[in-house]
Amino acid sequence: MSTSDVPDTLAEIREGFLETPESDRLLLLLEFSDELPDVSDAVAAHPEMYERVAECQSPVYIHVEVQDDIVTMHATAPPEAPTTRGFASILVQGLTGLTADEVLAIPNDYPQSIGLTKAVSPLRIGGMTGMLMRAKNQVMQKR
Repeated sequence: MSTSDVPDTLAEIREGFLETPESDRLLLLLEFSDELPDVSDAVAAHPEMYERVAECQSPVYIHVEVQDDIVTMHATAPPEAPTTRGFASILVQGLTGLTADEVLAIPNDYPQSIGLTKAVSPLRIGGMTGMLMRAKNQVMQKR
């Protein structure tokens, strides 16, 4: 697993999961689910700007902005998909405020590194990986 090039916020989130007993990590993910920020009014008014994350079983949509080389990530995920919302929340909180280069340097295996591979299905980890890859692609296109 790559540990270099992980920005501070994502490194702290990973440490939080790894320091939590494995049996409680799903509860921590559910806490993140409750913390998914609402999208801005400007983004909410233009749903065509969102990209559907096809890797997620639930309807997850993301939109990444790059302004003055600073990234802001927006995501929506339904309340009835709390693990997916948790993953989206981790990425929104972890990517927002980074520079484009910092986002692009995040290891693609970050979702596998946070200690949830036994708590959630590989399909869900794949969904988070899909969110990360799509966010990175949007950053590349918009920088």
